[in-house]
Amino acid sequence: MRYVLLIAISFAVLASCKSKKAPLKEASTYYTCSMDPQVIENKPGKCPICHMQLTEVKINEAADKDELLLSEQQIELGNVKTDTIRTGSIGDQLILTGTLNFDQMKSSSVSSRVMGRVERLYFKNSGDYVKKGAALYDLYSEELNNAKQEYLLVLEKKKTFSNETTIDFDQLLHAAKNKLLLWGLSDEQIQSLEKDKSFNSITTFFSTSSGYITQLDIREGDYVMEGGTIIKLADLSSLWAEAQVYTSQLADIDNRSLATVQLPDFNGKEIKGRIEFVNPEINPDTRINLIRVSIANPGNQLKPGMPAYVVIKSPQKKTLTLPIDAVLRDGKGATVWVRSANGSFKSRMVELGLESDNRIEIISGLSAGDVVVISGAYLIQSEYIFKKGANPMEGMKM
Repeated sequence: MRYVLLIAISFAVLASCKSKKAPLKEASTYYTCSMDPQVIENKPGKCPICHMQLTEVKINEAADKDELLLSEQQIELGNVKTDTIRTGSIGDQLILTGTLNFDQMKSSSVSSRVMGRVERLYFKNSGDYVKKGAALYDLYSEELNNAKQEYLLVLEKKKTFSNETTIDFDQLLHAAKNKLLLWGLSDEQIQSLEKDKSFNSITTFFSTSSGYITQLDIREGDYVMEGGTIIKLADLSSLWAEAQVYTSQLADIDNRSLATVQLPDFNGKEIKGRIEFVNPEINPDTRINLIRVSIANPGNQLKPGMPAYVVIKSPQKKTLTLPIDAVLRDGKGATVWVRSANGSFKSRMVELGLESDNRIEIISGLSAGDVVVISGAYLIQSEYIFKKGANPMEGMKM
């Protein structure tokens, strides 16, 4: 009788368990805890773990097995927010590290046109500013002195024999004057030579352009050859921002692109510029190329050698965009959570494009009008894995 009684009690317990679980399968709602979703009950009450009031969840039998249903309380606590994806404007942005340099298009050299010895330099330091027409150096030159003497001699002969010979002294005088002009004398110096009828063996030469001295390789007492460089000058009214770019980034650079130069030494001051040059040759060892952006330098406040950031933005284009936080990425690809018409959430794989200003381009996978989760996507992902026991990206293909 004891064994028969035990068997009867066991059958009663099993029947009781079946009768408790059956309503949960057949019911249209169940109750769970927002903080402890593993707690599932078929009637209202409190969570046995945190003692919070259980939340009612309606079971949508029409929902896809890959979809996830969340209660309104779960959505509120998880700060889940959605937005309708629509067409917007986006453009790519590339930030390069660069350095300010002289604008070589506004640099010039002052060279000696005749051989001689430099007797005096009027500017002796790099960085000095030289005005156009300022006295630059004094030169002693035997060739130049002979040319001066020749010019005075022709003047004297013309005055003495102009009416007594068939020699064209005007032509000879013109040739002698042109020689002096080609060797660097000014019209004022030649006129003074005609007036004084004598000359100084030391000739002063003047600067043919304005700018700051960037190179001064000659000293007083040095000999300079014909064509030898005396000084190099640079006009700082505009500068080049030179930046290095990897070959993989060249496709993002367009000569029509807008370039902005940011200067960290001036509290991030920004100056608009244009791309002047992209080196057509790539260094085979470093795989690095060089670009130059020309910027204005009012007041000559900017100095060559200053660090700079070159920001290049490509032209804006119309496309579907989302906030970057709406996209979940891992080694398998990128996905977003989309809310369906019945209120459930489903993961969808997408193909990404440009990223700019906290926005990302969606190339494929979504259509205009889809309601996408823009906040709380990671929480939905975790909830899905917890409840379904699998990653929603498994088996997905673009």
